Amino acid sequence: MGASMMGGRSGGGRRRRRGRSQQMSEINVTPFVDVMLVLLIIFMVAAPLLSTGVPVQLPETAAGPLPTEQEAPLTLTVTPEGQLILQDTEIADDQLIPRLTAIAAERADDKIFLRADGGVPYARVAQVMGALNATGFNNIGLVHESGGPSFGAAATTPQE
Repeated sequence: MGASMMGGRSGGGRRRRRGRSQQMSEINVTPFVDVMLVLLIIFMVAAPLLSTGVPVQLPETAAGPLPTEQEAPLTLTVTPEGQLILQDTEIADDQLIPRLTAIAAERADDKIFLRADGGVPYARVAQVMGALNATGFNNIGLVHESGGPSFGAAATTPQE
């Protein structure tokens, strides 16, 4: 009689329903977070691709440059020997400030690009930047090569 009680369904106790569970009244945000992370990765990968241009042969027209690009960019180069070259012309140290003052009076833009060799002492570059600032060129862009080592990351070396 005891064996029939254990195997039968009429045991008088609670019966569990398998396969059915109670309704959940809480919102599960895990799938939402997963979808957002995937979208974030997609946009992080796609954003640099949108900013690069496609190489095309542009047609020549008679149209002038845009108003923001009226003047050719002014470039000052400091050679490894410490010589100064303004655009394509070598210039003496004592002629730098008068020449830049005259150029600043003619130009509407105060932007200048400074190209200095990596072997030039920092003091020389600082002196040149001080002269640029004294003549009214306050918007100084330092020109450099990309692809160098970065702080906190493994240095990448170009493949030969």
